[in-house]
Amino acid sequence: MSTTDDTTDGITDFDGLRRAMAANSERPEGPARNARAEELLGAAERLEIPLAVIEALGHQLKVYNYSSEKDKMFVPFARLLRLWDERPGDFDEYETHSLHWVFKWVSAGMLDQPHVPLASIEKWLGEMAHRYRLAGHSERAVHSAEFSVAAHLGDVPRAERAYAAWLAADRDAMADCHACELHGQGWWQARRRRDDEALELWRPVLEGEFSCAHEPHTVLAASLVPLLRLGRVDEARANHLRGFRLVRSMESMRSAYADHVEFCALTGNEARGLELLAERPAYFTDSGQPRSALDFLSVVALLMDRLVERGLGERVVPGPAGREWTARELADHARGQALALAARFDARNGTPALSAEIRARMAQVPLAERLPLGVRAARPAPPVPVPVAPAPVAARAEPDLAALITRARRLSESLMPNAVEAWAAVGVAAEGVELAARDRAEVVDHEAMGLGPAGVDLFERAAELYAAAGDPGEALAARARGAYVRALGGEIDEALATVDGLYDEILALYADDGTGLRQTASVLMARSRTLMRRVQAAQEAVNGPHGRVLAAAEAAVRELLALVDGRAEGDVRLLARAAEARAMLADLAAHAGEPEAAAELFARASAQFVAAGLPWFAVEYEARVAGLAHHLGDVAEAERALRAALEHGGAHLEPVGRSQLHLQLAEVLGGRAAFAEAAEHALEAAHWADEAGESRTLGAWARHQLGGFLLHLERWAEAAEVLESALPDLTAETHGDGAVVQTQWWLGDCLSELGEHHAAAERRLQAAELARHWPEQHDHATLAHLAAESLGQAGLAEEADRAYARAGELWRELGNVHGLVRALRARAWLALRAEPDDRESPDDLADADQGVEGARTLMSRAVDECATALDDAEDESARLRLVAELGHTHRQFGDLLARSAAEDADDDSIRAALEEALGQVTEAIAVFASLGADALHSRTGAELAAGWLAADLSRPAEATARARAVLRAYPNPLDDDETAKSRKAEAEQLEQAVAETNGE
Repeated sequence: MSTTDDTTDGITDFDGLRRAMAANSERPEGPARNARAEELLGAAERLEIPLAVIEALGHQLKVYNYSSEKDKMFVPFARLLRLWDERPGDFDEYETHSLHWVFKWVSAGMLDQPHVPLASIEKWLGEMAHRYRLAGHSERAVHSAEFSVAAHLGDVPRAERAYAAWLAADRDAMADCHACELHGQGWWQARRRRDDEALELWRPVLEGEFSCAHEPHTVLAASLVPLLRLGRVDEARANHLRGFRLVRSMESMRSAYADHVEFCALTGNEARGLELLAERPAYFTDSGQPRSALDFLSVVALLMDRLVERGLGERVVPGPAGREWTARELADHARGQALALAARFDARNGTPALSAEIRARMAQVPLAERLPLGVRAARPAPPVPVPVAPAPVAARAEPDLAALITRARRLSESLMPNAVEAWAAVGVAAEGVELAARDRAEVVDHEAMGLGPAGVDLFERAAELYAAAGDPGEALAARARGAYVRALGGEIDEALATVDGLYDEILALYADDGTGLRQTASVLMARSRTLMRRVQAAQEAVNGPHGRVLAAAEAAVRELLALVDGRAEGDVRLLARAAEARAMLADLAAHAGEPEAAAELFARASAQFVAAGLPWFAVEYEARVAGLAHHLGDVAEAERALRAALEHGGAHLEPVGRSQLHLQLAEVLGGRAAFAEAAEHALEAAHWADEAGESRTLGAWARHQLGGFLLHLERWAEAAEVLESALPDLTAETHGDGAVVQTQWWLGDCLSELGEHHAAAERRLQAAELARHWPEQHDHATLAHLAAESLGQAGLAEEADRAYARAGELWRELGNVHGLVRALRARAWLALRAEPDDRESPDDLADADQGVEGARTLMSRAVDECATALDDAEDESARLRLVAELGHTHRQFGDLLARSAAEDADDDSIRAALEEALGQVTEAIAVFASLGADALHSRTGAELAAGWLAADLSRPAEATARARAVLRAYPNPLDDDETAKSRKAEAEQLEQAVAETNGE
């Protein structure tokens, strides 16, 4: 009898105790699990069975070791050791092994407690070596323990000797697992700054060749700084996302958790570092393992120092409970605590090594200014700087103002970015100084440009100043710019009336040589822009501008182009006018429904801007080319244009524009399955969206896309972190409910791959609930089916059965026989697996029969659904798919019947179940055979299943015939056909087994 609650009253025998300890082992690490282990030790003592007490002590020691209360493990170990010395015969083989195994834990545990004298630790090493020799074990684990002591003390020569002896000794049952050993070896190489060697040692763990309960968790964490030092930032990012997910819920892994906080501090991800601190408030005060506390406090100090350096010292941050902390206060507190704790270790060790190590760790400088992670963590904003009073006017040097004017004019003449800012600096510097009219005109003109529609009055003031400076053409150009910004503000008709008058004046002035080509082109450009604004307004107001509006705009643009094209002679401003005029013609072509012509003209405009040395102006037009190319189905051209836009924009791109371009390119690349590069661009898109303050909108969409690309790359843990980060910001109103459903769907897939089946089921059910309201129900059915799979894998059989039943109903409504049949088959297997394991009463046996009968009924329904659908198949393709489905259903029916034969049933019952199973598998063989070569592997798999069943039924001739049929099916399998080779090998195994059974 077992108990499901946390009391020990129901534990009356050893089996009950063992079940309770097994259940406790599955609990999350922490004080609650430890307390339960203490209760179970009391229950074991009441049983008065020596081995029960030994096992309960071992269980208690294990849960203490994997918790924040590691200091408690010495008491149960001392008691175990005393029991061993007094009555070794009470220990079975497993507990004998376990006792010697935990010597290593105790050795490491002593090292991590500064109150344990160094002499005691050294004595313990000798005791461990003595007992291992007595037990006949290799010295490998002993040398490993000595290495840990020497490395902790900073005794490098001794550590190197012990390290070499460790590797030279034979591996045996007492050696740590491969993953843990490689972690320790790589840690030493990284400690010695041999980062390449460390990462090579860690490679098999990072790639999944070796793993255990705490690996690759610690290796992923330990690899972060070495990867950053080597400049391998992409791998560092991936290891952070993968590794943090693994250690997040494991209380005992404070040192590994600290490595992730350190990574955030060294890569400009201070905000994420603060989130990590907030998730584990107990780490500030847990005292059971001082060494990991030292690691944690030192990186807290490092992170807080980074915030202080960024001007965020007064920001409120997560810290020890009981008060509010600023970054500056927590930095001082954590540093003081860390150094005090290190001093305790140094006093025990007799060396200053640990204090030096901790000081160096806290003094690290960033290894990357900002490493985008893809997950949302808004960058802490620096405080608003305190305004500094300008220097007195008398103290200003006139040459400085002249230099500012020269620089501003150079920037504006060559249309360089920041020209507006440069003239603004002139304006500030010139306060109280009488500027020449021309200089003052340019200051005001550029101030107006920076204000947009709000700058209309300033453009008029600039015009007056230009006129006073003797430049009537530039005065007209300034008024034309003012008219255009009025159009931008919605006053299009008034703006057109004004600019038409200015157009007449400038042409007359130009004809009389009263102004230059540049000023004339400026007025014609303002008129063309204003007419283009009327086109856009007409497009927005009605379903497309009428021909007269388009014609007027085109005539104005072509007049401008005729004026400047071929006459620029190196004048950057005129070259820009020509390029922009072509872009306007492209825009008009697009409005007229001529996308091919529009794309060609936008490309020419872009090329002209680049040739003029103004690539940043080409960005907008390359983006337009990309949009048109995508519309025309020219994916290659869309990709080229987006890459060009990013290249041309360079450092001049605003964050939001950069994000949009990266995201568009990511989507194009994803469309052609270039998922690795697509992920890189989606990552950049998310980063720049965050920089632009668009985390909840554009950033959420970028993270949604990034998660999908990572999923396609089977980088499940990274994808899960990113998708979980995206979900809180994704809304049906902003992004569409399709994006929300898809993100939940992808996240469910990732969690399923990671073995987090309960969480996967929750995500899939949430997605299914949203999709339930859609007119088309295929996604709803698929998600319900997937949720059922996850519920089943999570051990929630009843919930899984209900979900499969709902999915089956949806598949039936959709007319999808394949989905319906698979749901029925899954329910059949659930019914069979739901049988009780301990059948001790007639009622139990009756329940088991019901489970078998229920499973049989469901599988029979699946066969009937296939057969009925076959009769109604509309075409040959559909018929063939249904035939294959029927074959698989017969095959699964046979497997289910064979597994339903209970080992404790009578021989006749077992034989009857196997006979019926063989009948179903034989049906499957016939069905697959009707499909010919397309179902060869399915048929041979069924042949082998039938052969094994025949052997179990003592029909050697039939079993041998089945094996030989499979061998004939694969006379010369291809080298890369693993299925064929596997089938042949199994057929030979079956034939040999039958021969041996019959004495041949």
